[in-house]
Amino acid sequence: MNTSELSIRASALAILASLAMAGCAVGPDFERPGTTTPPDIFERTQPAEAPSKTVEANFNSEWWTLFNDPLLNSLEAQLADANLDVAAASARLRQSRATQRVAGAAEYPTLEGAASYNRERGSPNGILSLLGVSPTGAQPQSASGAAPLGVAPLPGSKGSPAFDVYQFGFDASWEVDIWGRVRRGVEAATALTAASFEDRNAVLLSARAELARDYIELRDTQSLLEIARQNLDIARDSTKLTQVRVREGVTTDLDVANASAQVASIESLIPTLEARREGMINAIGLLLAQEPGALRQALGEPGDIPELPKQVPIGFASELLQRRPDIRRAEAQLHAATASIGMAKADFYPRITLNGSAGFQSLQLSNLANWASGQFVVGPSITLPIFEGGRLKGMLHLREAQQQEAAIVYRHTVLDAWREVDDALVTYGAEQRRHERLTEVVKLNQRALSIAQQRYKAGAVDYLNVLNVQKQLLEAQRNLEQSRATAAANLITLCKVLGGGWESTFASQQAER
Repeated sequence: MNTSELSIRASALAILASLAMAGCAVGPDFERPGTTTPPDIFERTQPAEAPSKTVEANFNSEWWTLFNDPLLNSLEAQLADANLDVAAASARLRQSRATQRVAGAAEYPTLEGAASYNRERGSPNGILSLLGVSPTGAQPQSASGAAPLGVAPLPGSKGSPAFDVYQFGFDASWEVDIWGRVRRGVEAATALTAASFEDRNAVLLSARAELARDYIELRDTQSLLEIARQNLDIARDSTKLTQVRVREGVTTDLDVANASAQVASIESLIPTLEARREGMINAIGLLLAQEPGALRQALGEPGDIPELPKQVPIGFASELLQRRPDIRRAEAQLHAATASIGMAKADFYPRITLNGSAGFQSLQLSNLANWASGQFVVGPSITLPIFEGGRLKGMLHLREAQQQEAAIVYRHTVLDAWREVDDALVTYGAEQRRHERLTEVVKLNQRALSIAQQRYKAGAVDYLNVLNVQKQLLEAQRNLEQSRATAAANLITLCKVLGGGWESTFASQQAER
């Protein structure tokens, strides 16, 4: 081969490489879906007397600190590193990143080294007969009449000679990505990695909200226990008073029976509440990967339900789509589905691969490293689909349908996000108004009980009046305490649907992504 031929072939390879670098990527390019912000969702007004108001201001990603509860803050600080669901989501993210690296490797050439030794003997009745080897074992002679180096018949054999073959070298190949099949694959893998990242963010956000809700429910249960015990003391005092009045002949045994029944009724509430308290402590422990009972000492001491903040910054409507992990995940999945269409379309076009190998081969080990033993093979290969039985069209239609589904899922996710935010804002304000009314109910029932007790002592009414008012007060107190817990839980839900709670935890990885 002369220099001119080598130059022409090198130029051809350079042209193929240039086409790969500058080639177009078939299939649609991803465009971020456009969405419009529904009007007035973030502008719902609340009564001026509302104890806690939502305001359009920069959203606090560490929203649990709004409750100003050091113990809750401490629990949330442990969550990201301890929670097993978050750890599993992190493992899935690492899998996605590994898959992305595998897909990206196709953009580069592959280079492999190989070495081998073989003892070979061909059939004299086969292709060797064309080279002058007879079935009787006669061998071609060199010019001096000697057998070629390394060639000798097997001991006791009358057939063709056996010989040693030593070789080592390198094999290389590279797919010339003219149609962008590899690039679309990398694009899809990158988008799926982004989806896994957002999935972990969503898992962390859900875990934070669940931890805060469990903590609120624990404090609610402890408060209900305290209310039950206070009412139990009142009921027992009333029973003693009734027994005294029976001895004095002022009232009858019926009042004693009613008072004792009230004591038993209140006592029956306590075991259920105690079991619920233990269950909530264990639920919090599970979120922090703790064994049952491990947090009993830390959380067993009764505490009040955290107060609502006077102002709740809810961010701005324009930020919601970029803050909610589920929307970002749906967008990434739509991106991956769009890129997959390009991969399916590229399969319709020829696939060009540059292959090459270079190394040394010798029949004598001592000659293996000589330049004279060198050999090489280089050249392109082209694969063109001619008949696939409809497989390629079927795959393309599948990818297009998957992309359409991903677009629908994205649209549904966005609409559902707006619905959740609107519902959360409404319920947060409504529960505060309900709490105000229940506060008045408790005050009125406390006053009614005081009057009923005074009139009973004066003999103006029987104990049934006192009993009815006490039952009403107990129910009102329970409703008020549960309303406080519901309002706090509604605030947690509001912060969750606003999408905050993951940014500061994985901020550095967000930048890397």
